[in-house]
Amino acid sequence: METSYDVIVIGGGVVGCAVARELSAYDLKIALLEKATDICAGQSRANTAIIHGGYDAKPGTLKAYYNVKGNGMFDEICGELDVPHEWNTSLVVSFGPDEDPQIDELYERGLKNGVPGLEIIDHDEIMRREPNINPEAHRALLVNNGGIVCPYELTTAYAENASINGVTFFRSTPVTNIFKENGSWIVETPSARFSAKAVVNCAGIFSDEIHNMVSADKLEIQARKGEYYLVDKKYASTFHAAIFQVPSAMGKGILVARTVDGTVLLGPTAEDIDDKTEKRTTAEGLAKALAGARRTWPNLPGRAFITEFTGLRAHCTRNEFIIGEAADAPLFFDAAGVESPGLTSAPAIGKDLAKMVSEALHAAPNAKFNPIRKGIPKFRELSNERRAELIAQNPDFSKVICRCETVTEAEIREAIRRPVGAVNVDGIKIRTRAGMGRCQAGFCTPRTLEILSEELGVPLETLLKSEPGSRYVYGKIFD
Repeated sequence: METSYDVIVIGGGVVGCAVARELSAYDLKIALLEKATDICAGQSRANTAIIHGGYDAKPGTLKAYYNVKGNGMFDEICGELDVPHEWNTSLVVSFGPDEDPQIDELYERGLKNGVPGLEIIDHDEIMRREPNINPEAHRALLVNNGGIVCPYELTTAYAENASINGVTFFRSTPVTNIFKENGSWIVETPSARFSAKAVVNCAGIFSDEIHNMVSADKLEIQARKGEYYLVDKKYASTFHAAIFQVPSAMGKGILVARTVDGTVLLGPTAEDIDDKTEKRTTAEGLAKALAGARRTWPNLPGRAFITEFTGLRAHCTRNEFIIGEAADAPLFFDAAGVESPGLTSAPAIGKDLAKMVSEALHAAPNAKFNPIRKGIPKFRELSNERRAELIAQNPDFSKVICRCETVTEAEIREAIRRPVGAVNVDGIKIRTRAGMGRCQAGFCTPRTLEILSEELGVPLETLLKSEPGSRYVYGKIFD
């Protein structure tokens, strides 16, 4: 059986969900196919969570264009989707005169890219702004339009709003083949066959494989692995800005950056690997991340860490974003090789690709499009008066399931019930922060599993942490 759509978006990361949401502003029948069990399962989940200013990319590239354009869209898009973000600035720091020329180069590059408000500051101004930084800090590029945002909250917000506006989401639906038949694109998966007038490839680290199914102009995506430490919230006030070191050919280097939720990220490393599914942390990689972070933060406490994790970046060997219609595959559109600054660029890429597709299909605006999405109330952030109001409306707000992050049963149930809702434990985690605190889900997992089982109407034995093979429960020891 074959299901027909006007547009099929492949990939449920931040770019794919942004494209789907922006496409839903047009009168089109749209589906999004995601190979993982949930959206936001790849590089959109594990990255530095920075809104980059736009100083780093080579002038004249799509990376530079979309970075600056996307940066300027965050106030509007986060306002519409109820996603927290903060303009806390960024600093790119040299730790000696030998690194100063790179600061000057980045400043000039940023000016060419049209980045507003760039400044170069000296040692005294660095120490005034960031008294806990390594006193060897010599000069710094001050990026006034640098910020932070939660990448998985932005992705789920895009997805929810897209779904409300008519996009159909298919998870656990990997694409195995794409070809043209009778003027339509045929998209094959293990469970279903789809047809579409247009296809948008937002498959992240696998975007080359999707592109190469239809085009003779082959792409190559190199998996670039980055390892991180996550530091406890008690150190959130150590630094105000996101602190970068001068970049290398492999990326923007090791950073120390507070997240919008109050934890502190250290990393990432940068290592090209062959296996696009390799997400293990290593002693060597973590040691490198820690050594780099201590160059910025020499008094980094040894017992500050909550956890460590690995993210993979989709580095195109052309060192550029591949955005737009493939030259030899009409109505097949790419958002390929979208590595850093991909998160920052996502709002702009979403807008532009939706416009390209809608114009190619001569689609009219969707008169019923609603750009507004409201997030789940965060009990931990509310006043006692507002908490009392919510508890009076729904007693489940009085039941704290995750003590570290003060996440209630009401929030967890809502995360499951929402459009494109959570279907596994990690899905609840990225939508509510249940399990992200100091104990790393040691306390809340059993009750979270029970709630997930109740809401989905499935046995505990079928529930996953994330992907197949990650079951928690294998049966009862006693009846």
